[in-house]
Amino acid sequence: MTAYMSSKTSVNNTRASLVPYIAMWSGERKLPAVVVTVPRGGVGYLDESVSDRDSNGVLWMRYESRPGAGKPVFGDVHSLRQRRVMRRLLCQVCAGEPDRNSDGILWVMTDYRNDWPGWPDGMATHDAPVCLPCARAAARRCPALRGRPVFFRSKAHPIVVVRGARYTPSPQGPVPLGDITVGFDDPAIRWTIAHQLIRKLTDCMIIGSSPEQL
Repeated sequence: MTAYMSSKTSVNNTRASLVPYIAMWSGERKLPAVVVTVPRGGVGYLDESVSDRDSNGVLWMRYESRPGAGKPVFGDVHSLRQRRVMRRLLCQVCAGEPDRNSDGILWVMTDYRNDWPGWPDGMATHDAPVCLPCARAAARRCPALRGRPVFFRSKAHPIVVVRGARYTPSPQGPVPLGDITVGFDDPAIRWTIAHQLIRKLTDCMIIGSSPEQL
């Protein structure tokens, strides 16, 4: 779910009140970078800096960060802002603290309870949690929820994998193969340029489908 309304984060009062923190803007570009093979094996940037990798040594795609530049692109998620809210467990809509209590942290997603018994327990997701005001607003206004929102809490939600572009070595340099999901202990992660963090949601408790139940 890419939520649809922010009540706290503001670029300006006319536009940002309806734009989630994680959304891309049309004025933000993927930054050019020359991908090379590094001596220890794997990919790197020719002009790589410390900020290009996270604390696990994973290489990340480069993007401009200019929220408010141009128009919001609701279907696209800004890689580095997604990484921030997932790593810090912040509300994906306003980037504030998510709602939490003794039952866990709050999420809102499209209702797929028919997918497997006990859904959403065990689900891997790139969606960050939400705070109460943003959860209520998203349920009413987010087209990605398809009119079928469900609220639930998760007590355990570790980061387990990244999603990113997989490369393979060649005499001409690294060649992209396409996107993969890869764990931190998988050797393939050295050949991956990440663009999303993914958490596994466990110990979940469904609240309901109506904002009034929150």
